[in-house]
Amino acid sequence: MSALISISHLTKTYKRDKQEITVLKDVSIDIEQGDFVALMGPSGSGKTTLLNIIAGIDRPTQGEVIIAGTNIGVLSETELSKWRSRHIGFIFQFYNLIPVLTAFENVELPLMLTPLSKSERRRQVELALSVVGLADRMDHYPRQLSGGQEQRVAIARAIASDPDIFIADEPTGDLDRVSAEEILTLLNRLNKEFGKTIVMVTHDPSAANRARIIHHLDKGDLIPQGQS
Repeated sequence: MSALISISHLTKTYKRDKQEITVLKDVSIDIEQGDFVALMGPSGSGKTTLLNIIAGIDRPTQGEVIIAGTNIGVLSETELSKWRSRHIGFIFQFYNLIPVLTAFENVELPLMLTPLSKSERRRQVELALSVVGLADRMDHYPRQLSGGQEQRVAIARAIASDPDIFIADEPTGDLDRVSAEEILTLLNRLNKEFGKTIVMVTHDPSAANRARIIHHLDKGDLIPQGQS
């Protein structure tokens, strides 16, 4: 059985003026369906670049990225956009909620691009907000919510389209310890109860320890850290 995410000999370089900077060097990694993986490493180690390549936001310079049987490196921008909307749910450090929209409307927003009817969208949104424990806050605006609640709305937005993979970039980085623990518990629930595959970048060892597998990046090289 092939891995859900299979990355082979991935190299990513950027050009800055006349200088070529290598961010990832010959990285190979397999992530199975249902894994919860943490990527750790110092700033500039390449972990966010790797996350962005898995999410189809960035493209490899060399190597192959196959996700659920699709080589995403050869897709056109239009194909890649459609692929992301079906397969990837994004969770960011700073929530990226739209302040003039309610929690319900923020969660519904990505579903507006789908063929779902209004009643089907409402059902999906209410279910997602229920999963994150905010069914009673759906009419609240972001300014009326705590940081932890805003992040839960952001997770509900990612849940609503029922993606295969959750991409989490420092999801607890802007939260106090109590709120961070709540978000990590929610991610564990999505992983264990709903079988979602999660790839998370974090600087926080306690957050990384919630994952089943930890990989460390250092100067573009991937170093396996073990499995719990």
